[in-house]
Order: sequence, then structure tokens, then C-alpha cells
Amino acid sequence: MSQSPVSRLVLFSTEGCHLCEEALALLIPLCGDDPPQIIEIAEDDSLLERYGSRIPVLRERESGRELDWPFGADELQAFL
Repeated sequence: MSQSPVSRLVLFSTEGCHLCEEALALLIPLCGDDPPQIIEIAEDDSLLERYGSRIPVLRERESGRELDWPFGADELQAFL
């Protein structure tokens, strides 16, 4: 089985963030059985400082490219 393009992504998020939930809802149909890694930024001060006002943020693991919210299905497809 090949990896989904979503498995190459990290989603920076925090609990209770409705925008993060919207971003995840866009990702779920694309990921099949291979979801993105979700990183809770509230547990790390440096991540909180970097992403606190930008979440949700998607990062491609290998390249480090990032996609900041707001993004829709079209922007997500282009990013992938």
C-alpha cells in the first residue's frame, strides 16, 4: 500500500481550536488509513510562540514547506 500524500504532513494544532478541526476535516478524506501527524503546540513553548497566532499550520516533513490557515480544498490540493 502506498502512502497518502497527507502522511507526509504535520498538522500543528491545539485542543479546542475550531479552525484546526476544520483543517483536519479537509485532510481526512485525503488520508485514508494514513493520517497526518498532529502536534499539540500548547505542550511546547517554542511551538506555541511560533504557531500560536497561525494555527492550524500544515508542514511537509521533508521540505519544511508550510501552509498557513486559511486554506481550502483547492489550496490544499496545490500544496500536496
